[in-house]
Amino acid sequence: MRLKAALPEAHLSKESEETVKLAMGLIATLTALVLGLMIASAKSSYDTNQSNVTMMASKISLLDRILELYGPDTVSARETLRRSVKHMATRVWPSSLAADADLTPDKSSAETLYQDIHSLSPRDDDQRVLKTQAFTIMTDIGQLRWLLFEQSSPSTSPIITTVVVSWIAVLFFSFGLYAPSNGTVVVALLAAAVSVAASVFLVLELDQPFGGLLQIPSPRMLGS
Repeated sequence: MRLKAALPEAHLSKESEETVKLAMGLIATLTALVLGLMIASAKSSYDTNQSNVTMMASKISLLDRILELYGPDTVSARETLRRSVKHMATRVWPSSLAADADLTPDKSSAETLYQDIHSLSPRDDDQRVLKTQAFTIMTDIGQLRWLLFEQSSPSTSPIITTVVVSWIAVLFFSFGLYAPSNGTVVVALLAAAVSVAASVFLVLELDQPFGGLLQIPSPRMLGS
């Protein structure tokens, strides 16, 4: 708006305004398209991580139940499982908001649990079936744990985010260039800017599912 006062009259003619509107219409279309795709991609990644966390929590509960059904020989394995889950929950959902989530799988706990289950000596067919099921579920949990780790990288490239923000800045520059300088216009442009900034903020928040304001909550079983 301040720049408008310093420009020659020819730069602000009706023909110039129409040309700028055509160019900004193209940028606005591209911005809306890419921003929509960014939100959809970030939301899909967030939902996938949340689904994996829920599935992992249910499998951990099932594994504990199977070990309990096996009998008293699994006391050590169940204790190892509880320690592993507690340690994982502390690393993935740290108590301090300033701390970053650590999604790196704990290999030592997994190996200890594997050895505890492997050392079981079934005495009948029921225990043999339970031991096989325990191994299968433990493998599924390990796969989900590594899947969370591999999917922890942002789904949106920082370069794409920078380009979209640049397009938005150009749009608002053009808005101010031809807008009348009054309070109503200023408030309207500020409201629009806050709304667009909120959508970019939403993308960035969804892109860090284990941190920020929209982090995936810890399942009750994992948080206990």
